[in-house]
Amino acid sequence: MNVQAHNDLKGDIWEIAKRLRGPYRPPQYRLVMLPMIVLRRLDCLLEPTKAAVLKQHAKLVAANTPANAMDRLLGRAADPDRKHPLYNTSPFSFERLLGDPENIAPNLVSYINSFSPTARAIFERFNFTDQIEKLDASNRLFAIVKAMAGVDLHPDRIDNLQMGYLFEHLVMRFNEQANEEAGDHFTPREVIRLMANLIYTGEHDVYTPGIFRTIYDPTCGTGGMLSESEKFILDQNEDANLALFGQEYNDESWAICCADMLIKDEDTKSIVEADTLTKDGFEGHRFHYLMANPPFGVDWKDQKTVVEREHREMGFSGRFGAGLPAINDGSLLFLQHMMSKMHPYKEGDENAVGSKIAIVFNGSPLFSGDAGSGPSNIRRWIIENDWLDAIVALPDQLFYNTGIFTYVWLVTNRKPPERRGTVQLIDGTRFSQRMKKSLNNKRNEISEDQIRELTRLYGDRRDGATAEVRVNGHNEPRVVSLIFENREFGFLKVTVERPLRMSFEVTEERIARLEDQSAFANLATSKKRKDDKAAAREIEDGVAQQAAIRKVLATLKAKGRYGDREAFDVDLARAAEREDIKIAAPVKKAIFAALGERDATAEICRDGKGRAEPDSELRDTENIPLPEGTTLPLPMEFGPDKPNDKLVTAFRGAIDAHMAREVHPHVPDAWVDYDKTKVGYEIPINRHFYVYKPPRPLEDIEGDITALEDEIAGLLKGLVA
Repeated sequence: MNVQAHNDLKGDIWEIAKRLRGPYRPPQYRLVMLPMIVLRRLDCLLEPTKAAVLKQHAKLVAANTPANAMDRLLGRAADPDRKHPLYNTSPFSFERLLGDPENIAPNLVSYINSFSPTARAIFERFNFTDQIEKLDASNRLFAIVKAMAGVDLHPDRIDNLQMGYLFEHLVMRFNEQANEEAGDHFTPREVIRLMANLIYTGEHDVYTPGIFRTIYDPTCGTGGMLSESEKFILDQNEDANLALFGQEYNDESWAICCADMLIKDEDTKSIVEADTLTKDGFEGHRFHYLMANPPFGVDWKDQKTVVEREHREMGFSGRFGAGLPAINDGSLLFLQHMMSKMHPYKEGDENAVGSKIAIVFNGSPLFSGDAGSGPSNIRRWIIENDWLDAIVALPDQLFYNTGIFTYVWLVTNRKPPERRGTVQLIDGTRFSQRMKKSLNNKRNEISEDQIRELTRLYGDRRDGATAEVRVNGHNEPRVVSLIFENREFGFLKVTVERPLRMSFEVTEERIARLEDQSAFANLATSKKRKDDKAAAREIEDGVAQQAAIRKVLATLKAKGRYGDREAFDVDLARAAEREDIKIAAPVKKAIFAALGERDATAEICRDGKGRAEPDSELRDTENIPLPEGTTLPLPMEFGPDKPNDKLVTAFRGAIDAHMAREVHPHVPDAWVDYDKTKVGYEIPINRHFYVYKPPRPLEDIEGDITALEDEIAGLLKGLVA
């Protein structure tokens, strides 16, 4: 692609768009320009065979040819080699529309309505007819059509890949004008190329002449990822038979993607228009390769009802069986959806060839959620089934509308033997170069050499591999590839309890605290709303009971401080008996709460069975790594609130050893509440590659400060002189 020519084309299109100013605000330019560009491209494509199509059309009409047959025969007249008909039976073209300025609006509508059915469906999604009326009323239609007629978009001059770049550039600029959110972004082409390099590394079958493979993108947008992936394979195996599939819920993006597919003579029915989370556009289908860049950090509140129902009713028979992520980030739902589309794998079985996935995430799916939560359970499900192959950390400021760090996850159910049971982490955060001119938040790009280097690191799969990277303006070697066993990402989260120790004393100040205890305060209330007299009697009795309790407590003032709750309980019971009143259990609990205080020197409070009661204020948790030799999957079902008996039995020794080693030397009275033990999984990729650098010596810092002070003093002298 000629970069200068492409830049000129982008500039020309944008200048045409600016003519819409007035009737349209800049964010609305897209309503006209995107369908107009598609229309002009089809116009250029069909112009050479237009005469033949019109002649055939007249002949078929005269013969009363059925519609189905007419579609097929007109398609052949336009291009006998095409499998999917594309033609236009209108006498108009962009050039001919200019010959009748007064009727350009109805003529343009007639021209669009004369396209073959698939092309018409694309323009219906654009709702372009409404814009034609508005353009004509504002006297802009003729000028825009005339300007576009001067732009040559024939596929022989502008190939589909360049058109993809053009559309993405324009949509990005339109989004910029509309101040779209960070999640509404496009994947930079070099990131797609990196993903394609990574996903097809080690995939020897895809380079076999005549091989048939399917590629699927559940968030395909304008189809850039599908196009780049297809190009990557065909550049190395032109005899490969590839079928592209995608799903997109945005009308405009779907229409652009379908236009690209139509021009390439591919089936537009394989691009489904629907929300992937609420409607599976390819139910029952499996794909060989799956790639996606789902929106980052976008909530799924609108899809919540459908997703939760599928999770609840279908479990692992549906798409979201492993768990549900937090409502403010649905990224892991897309990954689960993609994994439900993987071919089954069985070594040596041609009918069970497996699949491979490349997906871009922000940092959240690496570690979000506590142990036992939805995100943690999803990570556990992926890792314990040995499907997570590698994660490549990308540089920041790569995407147009967000500068955050991103990560490519590689997931497959057919790891080669040498990769099984392990996950490779690659630190690619310094594999970028500064762009000469930034595009919104995109200030960095990955060069072709850097793509090759990252691909080589993945393909070599070497633990501790290093690379020369740029750090603070200097080159230095850094470890950029590490290999971990699957179990190293898992841990047990155990709840550590410590005993409750309380002392008690009856003082006026503590008796006054009883008023704040709801069980005590409720004694002087009534729920009898319809009988005022009965309510009054109940309240009066309650007030008397409160007074009696205060009197009972007053008899214990002389006892001073109790360092044992059991002794205080015995004296309280005796005092109540002497006053002939019964203290209900909730009220006694309120008395303990009001008169008691935590006291490390007091005796341990015990329940009716003599067991120490835990102090909720001293409760803590410990994350215990899964010990070496752990066999996965762990003996505990996937999903929230599953029984953990077998898990605790299997790891009781490891938990107790951890307590003896790490906890008891500091708090010997602590114990583990085994029933609360949970499994967690997280992937702290940044921590593994963190390199500590000690601060500079104080003498050096002091010297720098002194030099700055001298410099400032010199400047001030110059001003005063």
